[in-house]
Amino acid sequence: MTELDKRKQTIMPTSLRGRVRAMLHGIALGDALGAPVEKLSAADIRARYGRVTSLEARWHKMDLPPEQRNHRVRGNGIVTDDTLMTLALMDIYADTRRHLDAWDMADGMVRQIAWMPRWIPEMQREANLIDRLFYPEKWIFQRHQLANCDPRQGGIGNMVNCGAAMYIAPVGVVNACDPRAAYDEAIRFAEGHQESYGLEAAGVFAAAVAAAFIPGTGIERIVETAISVARDGTRAAISDIAEQAVTLKGVDHASVVERFHGIIARYSPMGDDVNHTAARAGRLSAAYQPSRLGSIEELPLALGFALVNGGEFRKSIEDGINSGRDTDSIGVMAGAILGALHGESIIVEADRQTLDAANRLDLTAAADRFTATATDILLADRRAREAAERSRDSLLADLPTASVVNL
Repeated sequence: MTELDKRKQTIMPTSLRGRVRAMLHGIALGDALGAPVEKLSAADIRARYGRVTSLEARWHKMDLPPEQRNHRVRGNGIVTDDTLMTLALMDIYADTRRHLDAWDMADGMVRQIAWMPRWIPEMQREANLIDRLFYPEKWIFQRHQLANCDPRQGGIGNMVNCGAAMYIAPVGVVNACDPRAAYDEAIRFAEGHQESYGLEAAGVFAAAVAAAFIPGTGIERIVETAISVARDGTRAAISDIAEQAVTLKGVDHASVVERFHGIIARYSPMGDDVNHTAARAGRLSAAYQPSRLGSIEELPLALGFALVNGGEFRKSIEDGINSGRDTDSIGVMAGAILGALHGESIIVEADRQTLDAANRLDLTAAADRFTATATDILLADRRAREAAERSRDSLLADLPTASVVNL
């Protein structure tokens, strides 16, 4: 048995189940905590809320006329597309019972978002998920069903953002304890949706989730693993944030945010100007464009706040969502990694009940169904490796001893 097999055997089945429950809970919690303040700056959040720590926070747009908030509601535990897309990916795995690639984006994800109605909490009605998605996620339908592209080229031309990374955590589960395999599968699958540093972030986030399942690991090791698999601007952004994070423990939140935002500005030109308005039409910008020098903000920031807080689950999420901008996705990424790291003990029962009730979900049941799926895939991987090793042993047995030594 290989060392990787020993690691996987250690986490199955009880620990795996608890960790998957905590991962999904972390995703939904980070999403719901961050949703009411999404697109506000850190200064705006401090001025309006002081600090958001509760699922009961009121959405900053809630008092606007319905048409100005796209007839949506947030707050009181309501999740966004980050969580819904994660659940959709879990369903694709349940349907296929195997590892995924870009063809599954073209088939499975298109079906999930465009042809399978479900309850959309923000819209307070049943609809196809595509009716809720931002344009870079609607791109999946445009490229694969309407344009009938080569699935591996689906992400080409899309707005480069965190849209694939935000829901990719399940890939880390089906490759638990094997970050490189998680990275590779996330890239193969998400290339049907994203390109450039948006695609790279999906691979690195999946690797970080997979690393979080390794028994005895810690947040420092998880970040080291993320850096080891990352490339180009994504690697540089995470490295720079991580280097500063170790010097910022105990520093007040506003100062940490200022330092982190100063670093991430080298890789992402958006700053606090994240709202798309008529005034931005035709404006020249390097934002959202493919670049080997660029990085999304959300993953480096999520890892940075996790490092500053020594891997503490709730405070890392809260620091992330109170840093402003794409708050829900920062919360999702911190919640997924730290939930998988710490396991079921981090779940607060009152929060779980609020999230389930607000979104008409049963997160625990969904996590347990996915655990069964992931276990089947992990065990199939083990059987395949063992069969390959037996075949190689048989092949090598036919060679002269000297030839084997020379190999």
